[in-house]
Amino acid sequence: MTRVVSEVISWSKALLFAITLSIILSVFVIQPFSVMGSSMEPTLDGKDPNEANESGDRVMVLKTSYAFGEEPKYNDIVIIDSRISEKRTIEDSLLESPIVRKVLNSNYNETNYWIKRVIGEPGDLLEYIDGKVHRNGKALEEDYIKEGMLFPFDTIVVPKNHVFVMGDNRNGSHDSRNIGPIPTENVLGKVLFKY
Repeated sequence: MTRVVSEVISWSKALLFAITLSIILSVFVIQPFSVMGSSMEPTLDGKDPNEANESGDRVMVLKTSYAFGEEPKYNDIVIIDSRISEKRTIEDSLLESPIVRKVLNSNYNETNYWIKRVIGEPGDLLEYIDGKVHRNGKALEEDYIKEGMLFPFDTIVVPKNHVFVMGDNRNGSHDSRNIGPIPTENVLGKVLFKY
């Protein structure tokens, strides 16, 4: 009997350690996200939020890439928290984890998290000229976009500790043109690969 109890305790400790490690990894290191909507087409196919049976691409995001001082770079595809007027908390980080959501049976609102491409870094002057984005006076060569931009945006200088992001489907994307530059603390991580 003592041996059985000892064995159960040993397995329980191992299971608890594995669950704790999984939570830490998914909250702070690497995490899957679902691509929602068409804003990153043709690079990524998104799920229509109104269609329950439809599925889109999923991406694996490295959350540590910006946590230790590395700044988002041009063309990085990133996950952002679009609630830029709210201060991010540890609770936000925890509830982003699919493991934590499953354990807590949480109703998680994925629509706050957008996947976009970094177009401007701090200090960059971004302009709309003849259907193209110009950065610091030079037109961007963007072979990844779905089509040319139809709608202009206001000229902007990206503030310190912010990035300017846009979807690859420029005519079907809510991005920095709508909510402004993104504070780097709202850049959750960099997309490693899609699956």
